[in-house]
Order: sequence, then C-alpha cells, then structure tokens
Amino acid sequence: MFSTFKVSNSSKLQISEFILLGFPGIHSWQHWLSLPLALLYLSAVGANILILVTIFQDSALQQPMYYFLGILSVVDMGLATTIMPKILAIFWFNAKVISLPECFAQIYAIHCFVGMESGVFLCMAFDRYIAICHPLRYPSIVTNAIVVKATIFMILRNGLFVIPVPVLASQRNYCSRNEIDHCLCSNLGVTSLACDDRRPNSICQLVLAWLGMGSDLGLIILSYILILRSVLRLNSAEAASKALSTCSSHLILILFFYTVVVVISVTHLAETKATLIPVLLNVLHNIIPPALNPMVYALRTKELRAGFRKVLYLIREKK
Repeated sequence: MFSTFKVSNSSKLQISEFILLGFPGIHSWQHWLSLPLALLYLSAVGANILILVTIFQDSALQQPMYYFLGILSVVDMGLATTIMPKILAIFWFNAKVISLPECFAQIYAIHCFVGMESGVFLCMAFDRYIAICHPLRYPSIVTNAIVVKATIFMILRNGLFVIPVPVLASQRNYCSRNEIDHCLCSNLGVTSLACDDRRPNSICQLVLAWLGMGSDLGLIILSYILILRSVLRLNSAEAASKALSTCSSHLILILFFYTVVVVISVTHLAETKATLIPVLLNVLHNIIPPALNPMVYALRTKELRAGFRKVLYLIREKK
C-alpha cells in the first residue's frame, strides 16, 4: 500500500530510508533498557495468551464481558508486536535503518491498534452500563452477535479512519535529514524531517484523534455517570459496592490509557523538540497497557483467577 506512495512521489523523495537513533540524550547506554523492555514485551504476550486460552477453555467465561477482554488481549499483542521487535533490534543488533514504506506502515499500525484499544474500552463500558443499569435486559441486549458486530465495526472504523495519517506523511518532501530521535516511527518524529510544511499532518492527526478517541472517551464518561447515578439509587450498600467493584479494573486501565494519550497529544500540539521523557512515554504507552491489562483484570476478577487456576492445573496434569 505504502510503496505506491513512494513511487508516485519519486520526484519529491530524495531519501529512501530513515535511521531510528533510539532514545534522545542516552544513545550511549540505551541498550541497557532493552532488558526491562524485553521482559515487559514477553510478559505482555504471555499474559494475554493466557487470558485467551483461559476464556477458550473455561465455559463460565464464555460470555460477552470476557469476549471483549479477549479482543482487548489480541489488540494489546498487536500493538506491542508492532513496535517491540524493531526497538529490540535497534538495541541488540544496531538495526537502526527502516525503509520509508516500513516506517509509514508502522505509523498506520500504531494508530490503528491504539484506536482499536480505545474502541474496546468503549464496548466494555457499554457492557458494564447495561449490566448495572438494565440487568434484566442484559442477556437480550449484549449478545454474542453484538460482540461480533462491535468487533467488525471497530476494525473497519480504525482501519479506514487512520489511513490519512500515513498517507499525508508519505506525501511530504524528505530531502535532507533522515535521522529520527526516536525508537519508532511516530508521525510527529517522521514529519519533523520534512522540508515542506507539515502542519496539515499535525492538524489531521489531532482532528482524527479527538474525533475517534475523544468521542470514545466522552461516551465512556457518560456511561460511568449513568452507572454512578444508578448505583447511588441502590438501597443496599453491599449491592452498590459489588456493582462498583465490577467496574474498578476497567476504570484503572481507562485512566492510565487516556491520561497518557492526552499528554502525548499536548506534546504533539506544542510541537516541542523530541526529548527523552516524551519519547519514553510514547514507547511505554504502547507496551505498558498490554502488560498491565491482564494483571489488573487477574487481580480484580475472581472468575478470571479461577479460570487461570483451571488452565494451569490442566497444564500440570498433561506434564
């Protein structure tokens, strides 16, 4: 897809590859960060695979709430795998070179998976809203068919919605510098090398981010306002506590995810020069949620913990 952009703009493009330098300001010892990052990546992949296997094996978990969690696990693994192999290759093998089509493809994949994660959080908020505010209607509203339709919608929305970001990046004129002070191809880092005006790229990314994830966040907030209003009307303190506890893990993940998104967006809007903290935050935002999500749900969801024990018991029995 992106190679065609390169050919069509061959008169403009005078460089054929970018060089990812890694974390700005710490190039001499950044390879020491490879161990914690590799451990985070392996824990993210391993924990999310365990969640998928547990949901598949345990019939008690085969319901919409856990299907959405399984979809989140797939998205998390996709997001982490989009960036971590290249980052580790930079640190371990000094493989800093990345072609323009590969770079634009990575920009597309990152934006797509981040948008899908936001969409999954919205679906999970909707699931909790129906379960708490309309419990009698829950089985008839949140069905397996709804899960499938929501998944297809998220794939199509984010797959098509973010296309303008890499397309506009590929249309810029990269005529001189090709070194990016980053570990991955971020839209801001790549277009900062352009010799022509990159404001259309910045505006496009911000507009798409606030239309997509901004609308998701607005609907999530509305869902939890309605949930809170419904919980406060309950006469039993125990029932209210139980209702809120089912939402706690979801709220922890949402708070972390959107806080970092807002910080990165503000940094982007300010068009500040790449420094260590924003770059590190950008990388961690793509690897910590995939590792954190399974841990939070495992710690706070009794049914999931029971499912883990069953799967681990089966594994030991087979040995």
